Amino acid sequence: MKDAILTTGRRKTSVARVWIKPGNGQITINKRPFEEYFTLETLRQEVLKPFAVTNTLGKFDVMAKVEGGGFTGQAGAVRHGIARALLQIDESFKPVLRKEGLLTRDPRMVERKKYGLKKARRAPQFSKR
Repeated sequence: MKDAILTTGRRKTSVARVWIKPGNGQITINKRPFEEYFTLETLRQEVLKPFAVTNTLGKFDVMAKVEGGGFTGQAGAVRHGIARALLQIDESFKPVLRKEGLLTRDPRMVERKKYGLKKARRAPQFSKR
């Protein structure tokens, strides 16, 4: 994509490289249409949230390559990347995006499994006899 802005968005173990340029609102994720890639309506709304809060819905074309994690984490990573790209386009979006929490990288990660336990905190079942 020529004269496009490249940003990176992250969530959990997902990483999204997002290219954004002026256009008609076409969103492509991993060379597939946005509606086909994210089948759940809630995830689609999450990805479009940066455009909704800045009133720029349908003004930019987005191409994203996302890898790692599950579809929820990937949607969050794309959203983060789009928000960062919009900030580069127009600095006046910063208060709106910041207020909605779209510029903050979600630090929550899966806690590691500890030895002697079945999962991170789940202990083996206790029996007196």
